[in-house]
Amino acid sequence: MTLTREQAPPVVRKPVGERRRRHDGLATTLMVAPATVLYVVMLIVPVGLALYLSLTDWDGFSADPAFVGAANYVTLLDDPDLRRAALVTLLVAAAGTAGLNLLGLGFALLVNGASRANTFFRIVLFYPHVLSALVVGFLWSAILGTSGAVNNLVTTWGGAVIPFLSDPAWATVTMIAVLVWAGFGVNVVLYLAGLQAVPHSLVEAARIDGATRWQVFRNVTLPALGPSVTVNIVLSLVTLLKTYDLVVSLTAGGPAGQTQTVAYLILWNSFHDARLGFGSAQSVLLMLVTAALAFVVTKLRRRGELAVHQ
Repeated sequence: MTLTREQAPPVVRKPVGERRRRHDGLATTLMVAPATVLYVVMLIVPVGLALYLSLTDWDGFSADPAFVGAANYVTLLDDPDLRRAALVTLLVAAAGTAGLNLLGLGFALLVNGASRANTFFRIVLFYPHVLSALVVGFLWSAILGTSGAVNNLVTTWGGAVIPFLSDPAWATVTMIAVLVWAGFGVNVVLYLAGLQAVPHSLVEAARIDGATRWQVFRNVTLPALGPSVTVNIVLSLVTLLKTYDLVVSLTAGGPAGQTQTVAYLILWNSFHDARLGFGSAQSVLLMLVTAALAFVVTKLRRRGELAVHQ
């Protein structure tokens, strides 16, 4: 039976707005999907695998890891090497974060402004960060080692050898100084971006009112740089807490293990001692401590920013 046009049921068309929303939602999903897959594969899966391995006694070679529960976590809490490495790591993170941000902000103020000289100095300041941390470590080891360039000059002039890398205290200070030298260029760039966002009208108004340069910086520039300071502190802290590559090439954890960081100790236990399960437990603990410190620092900085603007 053939229906006439008048007898045929009406065609229900979806509203144009609904079709557009569905199309936009599908397009958004397709664009986000590659990043989501990459995030899951590169972060979620490794973290889950580390959590699983931390509950085993795997040596990295056997086919079936032996499940030991929380035994690795109990062991690491009584590990004197981990306690020493934790103290070194916290010292490096605290002193390094202060150095990176003080130098970064100071040099950013010096090279702020559009000129060829400032452009040149920005490149020079950022260049150490381009180098691999391993290369930086080997470079400074050749300069500051017992038979390095500096000590050769000192002994030639009749002086005593300076134990930059052979004395525990000297080696720790040297390592922090090299870390700051290699990384503060990033802080300079981030602070320069923050300085560009400081309202020029406020600076001019403060100068017209008779404020000195220090008063302008303290009362106008620094409060406006609050978000940049927060980002720089958190990034510096997280980066320094997982320092290992420069330790490998500069001090190799010496002398007598006094410059071992937690990240360096994790790699040593995991691959040199074939205790991948124990190393995974240490890495999980480091991840939790890093996340907690980053959260606390961010909260404190946000609270400080709000207090300044109130």
